[in-house]
Amino acid sequence: MKNLEAIKQRYGIIGMSTSLEQALKTAIRVAPTELSVLISGESGVGKEAFSKIIHDQSPRKHESAIAINCGAIPEGTINSELFGHEKGAYTGATSERKGYFETVNGGTIFLDEIGEMPLDTQAFLLRILESGEFLRVGSSKVLKTDVRVIAATNVDLQDRVAQGKFRQDLYYRLSTVPIKVPALRERKEDIWMLFRKFSLDFAERQRIEPISLSSDARLLLEQYRWPGNIRELKNVAEQISILSERREISLETLQSFIPKATERNLPMLRSSSGSGMELNEREILYKLLFDMKSDLSDLKNLIYELIQTNDLEINAGQLKQLAEAGQYHKSDESSQYDYSPSHALPASREAEPDFSTSGSARPIILDTRQHGDFNQMEVVEESLSIEDMEKELIKKALEKHKGKRKDAADDLGISERTLYRKIKQYEIQQ
Repeated sequence: MKNLEAIKQRYGIIGMSTSLEQALKTAIRVAPTELSVLISGESGVGKEAFSKIIHDQSPRKHESAIAINCGAIPEGTINSELFGHEKGAYTGATSERKGYFETVNGGTIFLDEIGEMPLDTQAFLLRILESGEFLRVGSSKVLKTDVRVIAATNVDLQDRVAQGKFRQDLYYRLSTVPIKVPALRERKEDIWMLFRKFSLDFAERQRIEPISLSSDARLLLEQYRWPGNIRELKNVAEQISILSERREISLETLQSFIPKATERNLPMLRSSSGSGMELNEREILYKLLFDMKSDLSDLKNLIYELIQTNDLEINAGQLKQLAEAGQYHKSDESSQYDYSPSHALPASREAEPDFSTSGSARPIILDTRQHGDFNQMEVVEESLSIEDMEKELIKKALEKHKGKRKDAADDLGISERTLYRKIKQYEIQQ
């Protein structure tokens, strides 16, 4: 799409992700209309650039356009700023003043952080959107304006509607065409391109040699979540360009500029009481291992039932393993667990099988009939220590990847630095 690429070049938008291009296409299509637009996205994703695209591609492009941050204007003066006031309307109003909706008549107003707008101001804005009418503060004369409104928010307006902090009718009036600008972590393929652009531009302005990243540093750059989005990425690129003595940036150097880059982002579990308290890392690991153990036990029981009910064939070696593993059934009459055989021999073979020939491939047909002549077996309770389980998982991961710590760390879902610390802590020999 030639028009899309031209828009990117004109407004300095860098990226090839599908979500970004979809947002740009929506902005281009809605621009020639007079519809209100609601742009949503986290702080620092570039919502104001989308408002400029919509205005410049609209029939109002030759008229005025103004951007207003609703969260930066005090609640007591925002009505005066937007709609104007008459002389003597309040203390300090020594003369009449035109508001933004009056001075930008025929143009476009971009209302950033619309979720911070007071409720009474929301009512005045709704009237403008519906009829184009408004009143100056301290006046009873109805004035008319023809302004296109583009709003933006970094919060969920539907949540604020549910909390009674935002008018529902205004929300639906503003979001005639919603545009969702993706966060930087949702477009990882664009992170390196943006970093390279920012560092090259800064080096050219400051007349210094541009920086480059090692492969490990580039991987860390792309895996970081970037809570500040593009604004934070640009800040980091410029910091490294001016403060780093070396032009080849290593993993360690990048970590010194982004200390939080190696922090783990585990899912949060909340208590059933609804207090919202987060469980710590050990509790999360314990719950994960406990659930895995429970699922494995269910899988064993299912296999045993399939063997019993389908008269499956199994060699003597496998039979010995099953006999040693056993199967536990919860009695209907008691809450205690009792051991029962997971298999039975046919009536023609009442003698106990000779496991000394476990290597034999001679099949033994299993029968569904249960025998009660098996001796009770002692159940050995496994260790539930978190440290023991964590140590065992690390050992298994290292064995699986033949001592390659980076691959083992990726498999465990932890950073390589954390794995080094755990190996030293548990004195694991490789």
